[in-house]
Amino acid sequence: MEDECRPLLSSEQQTVESYSQRGSTDSLDFRAKRPFYVEPRNIVGDVPQERVSAEAAILNSRVHYYSRLTASSDRLLSPPDHVIPHTEEIYIYSPLGTAFKVTGSDHSSKNPSIITIFAIWNTMMGTSILSIPWGIKQAGFTLGIIILILTGLLMLYCCYIVLKSPKAIPYMDTLDWEFPDVCRYYFGKFGQWSSLVFSMVSLIGAMVVYWVLMSNFLYNSGQFIYNYSHNVNMSDSEFGTNGSDRVICPFPNTNHEGNYTVSTLFLTTSGNDTSASTFEHWWSKTNTIPLYLIILLLPLLCFRSASFFARFTFLGTISVVYLLSLVTIKAFRLGFHLQFHWFDYTEFYLPEFRTLFPQFTGVLTLAFFIHNCVITLMKSNKHQENNVRDLSVAYLLVGLTYLYVGVLIFAAFPSPPLSKDCIEPNFLDNFPTSDVMVFVARGFLLFQMITVYPLLGYLVRVQVMGQIFGNHYPSFFHVLALNILIVGTGVLMAKFYPNIGSIIRFSGATCGLALVFVFPSLVHMISLKRQGLLRWPSALFHSFLILLGMANLLGQFFM
Repeated sequence: MEDECRPLLSSEQQTVESYSQRGSTDSLDFRAKRPFYVEPRNIVGDVPQERVSAEAAILNSRVHYYSRLTASSDRLLSPPDHVIPHTEEIYIYSPLGTAFKVTGSDHSSKNPSIITIFAIWNTMMGTSILSIPWGIKQAGFTLGIIILILTGLLMLYCCYIVLKSPKAIPYMDTLDWEFPDVCRYYFGKFGQWSSLVFSMVSLIGAMVVYWVLMSNFLYNSGQFIYNYSHNVNMSDSEFGTNGSDRVICPFPNTNHEGNYTVSTLFLTTSGNDTSASTFEHWWSKTNTIPLYLIILLLPLLCFRSASFFARFTFLGTISVVYLLSLVTIKAFRLGFHLQFHWFDYTEFYLPEFRTLFPQFTGVLTLAFFIHNCVITLMKSNKHQENNVRDLSVAYLLVGLTYLYVGVLIFAAFPSPPLSKDCIEPNFLDNFPTSDVMVFVARGFLLFQMITVYPLLGYLVRVQVMGQIFGNHYPSFFHVLALNILIVGTGVLMAKFYPNIGSIIRFSGATCGLALVFVFPSLVHMISLKRQGLLRWPSALFHSFLILLGMANLLGQFFM
């Protein structure tokens, strides 16, 4: 029996010509090109069973012949195309003579380019969109636009390197590889584990931002309902503009390093002071709301499967579309308020070029970050030859969306009477709690984040538990301990440092250092060197990218 399974030729006896160079035109995975045939034996009963056709038996013999030539993982001696039937002719035969037709799942599961493009757009459109106006403020209006365009182009190029990296590895089956597998191939265990750690930084950083924002949205939604039901008028005690489309400055003439609760500004302005004080005590953005979310979200994180929450991913598109509509309406009603002061500060306006621009580059690194899952997303593209084009179009749409939101909010911010420096890391905080359109936007975003948060937790669990224990769900207590650690991090940040702009820029610059700049550049240079194609301009440019990623991270600590 062992002789039957032993390959006739060792997989080490490889020819120079690779499988990919033999002109394979069939779109099926070569591992899927294995119709198998089991000889019907031990059949009981008087009813004659349908026998396998002679043609299928001959086909089976051919495939088994090639499978005995070498190990199944060797691509060089795989069955040639003329041996493999077309998809509609492949059957799997059971011992009882039943034939199961192999459906063309490899084709039916593919998406057209337009679906792939919007899938990437929807994946990148996360919480960072709320901080784009703040980032432009930190960099300066003109410099911010330039940085957004240049950062988007650099991120696209590095994402292109990641996308093509598995195909540059010869004599290996890389069809199911992700970028951590590529890093393991080039850098060993260090590459695999370091890419995993930095990928976790991006995921956990996003979960922390989600927790801070969910606390913010839940607080403001509850505040809206309380004020409306108790006829609380807060317009006289908030620093902001007058009129129907009010814009507020929560922290006038203060350091914007913390989004502390502003409830004390208005809860005692009217109505029963005792009732307002009690409500303020139990409904605090930093003291109580982050703890209330534990009751809802910790059980959801412990679900074995996240398929239920995946059904609500369409809410992300709805939320972004509504947010764009909100920005458009607000900008139309408020008008543009711009003056260009290239290097000088004024009472209401900021310079066009500011030294705080590294804060914006950190935000944009996470805003354009999709490098850890781009290979998976592009696998579902029906026309693989258009992957680069579709990826470029998706990045263009994302960049235009960020530009649209950032430019309109910054330009429409009413200066005077408010200073542009009042723009908050979450631009929704610049609108009063009583604003109905903003209340609806917060409600949409809150429900979306409640459904996406367990998905992010599931991704963290799969990668961490799979690497450590080899099982995505080793036990309930293992999963519970991991979830408590993640939730605890979010609660602490929401209580002591609820500044989503700083959280986004630090997590973006950290994960971007490895997964955007260092590993893709090194992989590209090593691949070219092994092919004898590395030239000094390419080596110089990709070395510059690595230095740029390091400067981006270091810049976050000095701004």
